[in-house]
Amino acid sequence: MEPRESWAALAAGGVAGVCVDLILFPLDTVKTRLQSPQGFRKAGGFRGIYAGVPSTAIGSFPNAAAFFITYENVKSVLHHGSTSYLAPATHMVAASLAEVVACLIRVPSEVVKQRAQVSPSSSTLQILSRTLYHEGIRGLYRGYKSTVLREIPFSLVQFPLWESLKDLWSWKQGHVVDSWQSAVCGAFAGGFAAAVTTPLDVAKTRIMLAKAGSSNASGNVLAALSSIWRTQGLSGLFAGVVPRMAGISLGGFIFLGTYEKTR
Repeated sequence: MEPRESWAALAAGGVAGVCVDLILFPLDTVKTRLQSPQGFRKAGGFRGIYAGVPSTAIGSFPNAAAFFITYENVKSVLHHGSTSYLAPATHMVAASLAEVVACLIRVPSEVVKQRAQVSPSSSTLQILSRTLYHEGIRGLYRGYKSTVLREIPFSLVQFPLWESLKDLWSWKQGHVVDSWQSAVCGAFAGGFAAAVTTPLDVAKTRIMLAKAGSSNASGNVLAALSSIWRTQGLSGLFAGVVPRMAGISLGGFIFLGTYEKTR
């Protein structure tokens, strides 16, 4: 990619990330509380629906910017000399590598945000201080592996589907899709990817919220999924699926549409 294109991807991704995260924050809080081990009501119910928003506001721009600058650069490198039928694989590899990089920024922000969401009486700064005091920097990266294991399957579904839908729509109408059309494709792709990866999201939430020293705090995704299945069954694995699908569908519309428009 040219330097100008890289800066465009960075700026557009950052703006898109801030827009979607702040607009849809209440839905994310509801989803987190539905997935928390203490249950929706004890985690705060509908009270303090913006608890943890400072963490999201700070982490959102660099997280989304890191994702898209990595995604576009890897896609640009892999596209050279590749044939059209390999395009979905290119998008999968680019999205997966982008998630690994973005999660270095996303996970600390997500840990603080989710802990604040289920403890609305504590401020974001108090949650951050408490985490660093009791667990150190490693505490901020609790759930890195589970987040990556959630985000990569999500991106493997969302981004090739988004790119394919855009290509299909462009072919049907005879010209490249507009930003609003890209947003519609993003909403459909995001909602579908959200539904199929919800169990991984529940496991990630349980790991991030687990008390230090507990079995879930070790970060073992399979153990977390097994525990949820044994105690709550299928409904536990898909806890919060409706607000997750709604949030990510709307998020896909705003995020990918804003990205295309800003770029």
